[in-house]
Amino acid sequence: MNFSIQPVLEDENIKLIPLEESDFERLFTVASDPEVWSMHPNKERYKREVFQNFFTGALESKGAFLVLDKNSEEVLGSTRFYDLNKVDNSILIGYTFYGTKSWGKNINTRVKKMMLDYIFQFVDQVIFHVGKDNIRSVKAMTKLGAENIGEEEVAYFGEPSKMNVVFQIKIEDWRIKKNLH
Repeated sequence: MNFSIQPVLEDENIKLIPLEESDFERLFTVASDPEVWSMHPNKERYKREVFQNFFTGALESKGAFLVLDKNSEEVLGSTRFYDLNKVDNSILIGYTFYGTKSWGKNINTRVKKMMLDYIFQFVDQVIFHVGKDNIRSVKAMTKLGAENIGEEEVAYFGEPSKMNVVFQIKIEDWRIKKNLH
């Protein structure tokens, strides 16, 4: 089955568009705040040279998005689909971050719901790697209904391995959760 892991996705207030090389400065403006990365596995991503590696990995994934406020076109952050596994019919969602202005506004939940609604047309399972100490993201995964399936060392693009909590959502569980709301 052929499908894009980088479609344009949107709801009434948020738009996800494919990340392009020309988006670096706009996205770095959001990423250059050290607070954004305080719970992430690599707390140095606010530095231009470290973020450049992150951004290069995003482009090479061919599944990265710029997350925008649909009305103002303001950059809120970034997320991506990556590591499509045709054998397991699964994909990962991650490398997500938002500027502090977006925190506590349900943006991550809405973005993940758009992504999951889209990708579950094509895969049976979505996996998330969350930095072990990223309490905010662990809570977000639980709120989304993802199942904690353990921990593993994960090597992020161009970075050393870090311990992560692994979450999954299976298509049948997502359908049940959607029907309950």
